[in-house]
Amino acid sequence: MQFGLYAPVPHVTVGSREIAASVAGGQKPLAADQVDPAFILAKDVLLAAEAAGFDIILFAERHLGADMEAWILGSAVASWTTTIRSMVAVHPGLWHPTLIAKMAASLDRLSTGRMAINLVTGWNVEEHKMFGGDDLPYNDDRYVRAEEFADVLRGMWRETPFSYDGRFYKVDKAQLLLKPATVQPPEIFTASRSERGLDMVAGIADWWFLDYDKGAETTRDVMDSLQKSIDRMREKSAARGRKVRFAFNPFVTFGSSREAAVERAMKLVTPDGSDADTRKLLNRIGPATKAGCVGTPDQVRAQVLAYRDMGVELFLFKFVPSIAEVEAIRDEIIVPLRGKKSREASRPSPSSFETRPFGASQDEGF
Repeated sequence: MQFGLYAPVPHVTVGSREIAASVAGGQKPLAADQVDPAFILAKDVLLAAEAAGFDIILFAERHLGADMEAWILGSAVASWTTTIRSMVAVHPGLWHPTLIAKMAASLDRLSTGRMAINLVTGWNVEEHKMFGGDDLPYNDDRYVRAEEFADVLRGMWRETPFSYDGRFYKVDKAQLLLKPATVQPPEIFTASRSERGLDMVAGIADWWFLDYDKGAETTRDVMDSLQKSIDRMREKSAARGRKVRFAFNPFVTFGSSREAAVERAMKLVTPDGSDADTRKLLNRIGPATKAGCVGTPDQVRAQVLAYRDMGVELFLFKFVPSIAEVEAIRDEIIVPLRGKKSREASRPSPSSFETRPFGASQDEGF
């Protein structure tokens, strides 16, 4: 069982004053000798996460916004770490795979083999056009392109010179004279929901970020939906002679009761008590709470174990980023679960599976 977290950047973070300050000041010069507050937060939280026993960081990519560029932020943080892995997102529509092969090999070598790639097939049309990309938003070609992107990455890492003749990428005797740090190349993570996207996952991914049906209202619904997805992907990948591993992204908050945890989460995501932003924040955070990891430490641990027993190997937790929250996850999840070799920890009761999360919404989670 592995544990991860998002690097705190504006488009995946709620409830952070440091992120809010970074966004507000993003179009102004910094004072002399000042570092952007978002980077200070990222460095402090992610170093604390490494010390707490987290295994991997996802550096999400968003160019149209105040987010720092994912590869630069990931590389900067990796230079400070020694054990935690850096998973950096990349959109094929914005990058060429030969260049990413070189960038990934570089990061892998400077971080002693601790990098991975999050291959993103989703799109933001305005962002892609503004930054010179080709979004392919309306058909399945983006999945074909992603498959070719992965083929070129692995080919460049494997041999030089490397040639490739695909629909989207033509590579003629390209040379990559800097290989990844380890014999096993960096792993590729991805996410998709469509039928063609699932075929892509089964064919190229090392890890799949699970999602559940938008109609799921209770944690039991979420679990049933995830189990169907897991079973289906196992069949699809086995038919290709492959095995795909499963990751999941629940929102985590603790309290003395589920109600207290919900109240605490509300305070965390709206630290200034602003009513104007509450609905927007809950629409973003609400779907992520349906996973059932908002409650007492015992309830959350039991829920994590239930997902583990279904086949989830990596929990990429969503939470309001702070050292205190990192340490709480360390004390209440990572240490207790890694400290026990047996599976005798308590399991969720059936009633806990039927609890509707606060702020339930069908909108995308953050």
